Amino acid sequence: MPEGAGWCLAWNHSVEGFPVHDCYRNRGGRMVLERSHLPDFAAGLDHIPGRGRQVSDGRGGYWIEAIDEPVPGDRYRLRVGSPRVDHRLVRHGEPSLAALLDAARDCAAGRYPPPGAAPVTLSLSARAADRAVTLALEPVFP
Repeated sequence: MPEGAGWCLAWNHSVEGFPVHDCYRNRGGRMVLERSHLPDFAAGLDHIPGRGRQVSDGRGGYWIEAIDEPVPGDRYRLRVGSPRVDHRLVRHGEPSLAALLDAARDCAAGRYPPPGAAPVTLSLSARAADRAVTLALEPVFP
C-alpha cells in the first residue's frame, strides 16, 4: 500500500450479520489503525473510553475516530472466518487492491490504472477460510 493510502478489514458480525470495519493507513511506512465502523452496539462491539472518540454515523451506528494506533511490527495474524463471516479487504480509491495485487505479482510497483470511484473488495474468506494468514504492510521495491 503506497504512503498515505488506506484500506479496511471488514467482516460480518457473527451474531447480527452486519458488516464491521477496521480501517488502516500507511503513515510513513507504518500500519496504523485509524478508525472503526460499528453499525450497532451488538455483542463484542463497543467503544473503549480513551481509545479514539465515538461519533454517530447518522444511520444508527457509529465510528470510533482518531484511534491512531500503530500496529506492532506492521503486521498481525488473523484466523480467517468462514464465508458467512467473509473477512475481506476493502479499498476505496486508487490504487485499487486489484492494481496493487497485479503490481506485486508483476513486480511493477507504481504503475496503476486510472482512478475509479467504486470500492474494490478482496474476500479473504473465499481464499483462506479457517486458516491463519498474516496481514502486513511491507515495502515494495521496483
